[in-house]
This record gives sequence, structure tokens and C-alpha cells, in this order.
Amino acid sequence: MHEGMRTRFVIGIAGGSGSGKTTLARLIMERIGPESIAFLPHDAYYRDFSHLPPEERLQVNYDHPNTLETELLIEHIRALQAGKAVDRPLYDFTTHARRPETVRVEPRPILLVEGILVLAEPALRRLFDLKLYVDTDPDIRFIRRLQRDVRERGRTPEMVIEQYMRTVRPMHLEFVEPSKRYADLIVPEGGLNTVALEVIVARIRDRIAAARAEDATRA
Repeated sequence: MHEGMRTRFVIGIAGGSGSGKTTLARLIMERIGPESIAFLPHDAYYRDFSHLPPEERLQVNYDHPNTLETELLIEHIRALQAGKAVDRPLYDFTTHARRPETVRVEPRPILLVEGILVLAEPALRRLFDLKLYVDTDPDIRFIRRLQRDVRERGRTPEMVIEQYMRTVRPMHLEFVEPSKRYADLIVPEGGLNTVALEVIVARIRDRIAAARAEDATRA
């Protein structure tokens, strides 16, 4: 990383659970290259609930904005914009607790911030230069969430269904879906939408080229 590197362009990617946000972010990073993009997933910033008994952790509404330490995410975005590296948290979704280790994130010209609630938080939203909302049908989102939680997070289908009905669906209707109005671009089907992906990638490449030209004039 050359001296003076800092984040110039911050992209927020929102959408319901299972909409394809992470896939879209991954494809953008693959197209642009890891040397130009940093990535901060909002769900890495869940608050640590290790002080609660395991049965109480299961009852926490993890789809409500209050369960996320958004103020730390905002602090990290501002640090990257200032050219400073950050140590983002690691969250263990099987135990609902933060892990002791962290992930070092270096400043890059482009920063992707992804999560279901990133457009629902005004203070966070103001930091984004480009706001994307991935819009996918509810049945597809539920099937994807069911497959992911059973495969990756140690849940049973019954647990996934109970959580979906108790918190995921109500919070989606209250917080996630209304945040669509703040998006600059709505992307149906996320990474599967190749036309939208090409438009986004072209916009990012233009910003990288402009940043490099600005750096060259200063040299």
C-alpha cells in the first residue's frame, strides 16, 4: 500500500436477508481487484452477547438495529477515509458472541459496506457515496437463508423458521424494506443481474481512475 492511500469512495449495499448482497459484493471485488477494495460487513459488528446464558442469546432480536454496534462501524469507515487501518470484529454466529481475534482492514480507494440495515441508519447512510439496494422476492430470500443457516450456522430448519417468523420478517417490514427509498440504484436479484453489475463496476472504475489522476497531479 503506497503512502497516502485512503478510502475515496464508499458504497453501501443493503437488502433483505438472503437477497444476494454478499454475492454482489464478492463479484464487485472480483471484477475490481482486492488491491482497490476494502470490505466491511455490518453483521461483523453485532454486539457481544457472551454475557447472556445460551438460551437467552437465542431470544435476542438480531434483526433490530440496536443489536449492531453501528457506531464502531462508522468510526472504522471514517478511519479508512483518513488513511488509517482498522481491526474489525469477528462474530461467531453459532454462539452469538464476538471472537477474541479481529481482522485487519487496510484503507483502499473503494470501500464496500454490506448489511441488511446499512441504509436504515441515517448516520451511516450519510457516509455512502453510492447506495445500493438488492431487491429479491421473499420466497427466494427465505430459501437461501434456510440453506445458509442450516449449512453454516448450526441451526435446524425449525429454528430458522421460528426466527424468521418471530424477528426476521417483522424487522424486514419495519426497517429493511422502507430503507429501499434511500437507494441510488435498486438491483433486482443482486449478483445475478449482470447488467446492473456492469454499470456498478464501470462507475467504480471511473472513481478509481479519477483518484489516480488526482494523486498524479499531487506527485
